[in-house]
Amino acid sequence: MDGTTLEDMRTALRGPVIGPRDAEYDAARGIYNAMIDRRPAAVVRCTDAADVMAAVDFIRDHDLELAVRGGGHSGGGLCVVDDAVTVDLRPMRWVRVDPTARTARVGGGSLLGDLDHATHAFGLGTPAGIMSTTGVGGLTLGGGHGYLTRRYGLTVDNLVAADVVLADGRLVTASESEHPDLFWALRGGGGNFGVVTSFRFRLHAVNMVTAGVTVWPVEHTREVLRWYREFLPQAPEDLYGFFALLTVPPGPPFPEEIHGRAMCGVVWCWSGDPDAAERVLAVVREPGAPAFHFAAPMPYPALQSMFDELIPAGLQWYWRGDFFDRVTDDAIDVHAEYAENLPTALSTMHLYPIDGAARRVDRDDTAWDYRDAVWSGIIGGVDPDPANAGTIRRWCVDYWQDLHPHSMGGAYVNFIGEGEGHDRVEATYRGHYDRLAEIKRKYDPGNLFHANQNIVPAR
Repeated sequence: MDGTTLEDMRTALRGPVIGPRDAEYDAARGIYNAMIDRRPAAVVRCTDAADVMAAVDFIRDHDLELAVRGGGHSGGGLCVVDDAVTVDLRPMRWVRVDPTARTARVGGGSLLGDLDHATHAFGLGTPAGIMSTTGVGGLTLGGGHGYLTRRYGLTVDNLVAADVVLADGRLVTASESEHPDLFWALRGGGGNFGVVTSFRFRLHAVNMVTAGVTVWPVEHTREVLRWYREFLPQAPEDLYGFFALLTVPPGPPFPEEIHGRAMCGVVWCWSGDPDAAERVLAVVREPGAPAFHFAAPMPYPALQSMFDELIPAGLQWYWRGDFFDRVTDDAIDVHAEYAENLPTALSTMHLYPIDGAARRVDRDDTAWDYRDAVWSGIIGGVDPDPANAGTIRRWCVDYWQDLHPHSMGGAYVNFIGEGEGHDRVEATYRGHYDRLAEIKRKYDPGNLFHANQNIVPAR
């Protein structure tokens, strides 16, 4: 982009347009994953939907490349592209709660912490992630799962409507009654169909929950995982627990004697009757005495932000994921092998349950195809030191390659790693891919929105 075009863009937009020579450029192009170091032609900080419309028109009419940034949590760095223009929604961080209707409208640049803070004031919430720093937009468009999924479904199962700027610059509302084909595609189809400037979610009664962490020595991974795979799917849907491989961090609530030790564990959320929490979580001794168990009532937003300081922005990340309908003995052997060889203190593997209410939605009701899955898995190589980037990537890829034959073939689209290729995108959407490609042709025939896990418009 030459200087004249950059100045023309600044004239066309209300929000700041940040170019490579501006002092704030490096901060503007930085994202959560520090492994991504790309240099966009400009970062456009849009103040409202009108700014987004003007930005899309300008980028399209000047034959520039476009990327969209919400929370900036994209593992593959899809929100920044070399020499492209990033439409940055961060100024659009707002939440409006209607406690009577039990809905919330959320700006496209909002984080989960913004949503949780606003809804918690009314004793309400919706299923969305496990970290408050995650962007609402990217998580929702990929499908979204979190601590409340077994009880209330996926994030997209609770999406009521969305305001979307299309490739032709129009702003439309997508819902069951308006542009229902677009609404269907937005619920799991990623950022392929436009820039979502606001979301409207259905809310549920959520106030205090019982949060828990149980860890066992890593050499007990096989026994614990065999117990977990049988126990959780038949547990009450008020109980959520994701399985993890981890190195115990040096701080509370963990006692000093287990700091730095490799462990397997489960992070719990009980959203049912508080008086029943102790009885429900008493099962943690069934696979063997844990090295540590903690459970306590806390406000739901406190649970959502529990890992924020442990995993801040600016770390090196490489991740890959898969869906699983079962955890086989052979898969457990793979997990046990890699659990013994975590490459860094922050590297991990999580199995997130996506059964319960999420499985009662018909697979054809949304673009999310894997309603028959029980877990969404992610392997994450994480470290602060750029010198270890190659090490964590190799560990993650090797682990994934050994585990993938025991998966369902596709992955949560937000967990697809950089460079996995288009076949992985098709496997993720499975039987819905052709329908998504037809909707893509209708709303974005020129594939303006291609800086994503791309769905190519049907011919």
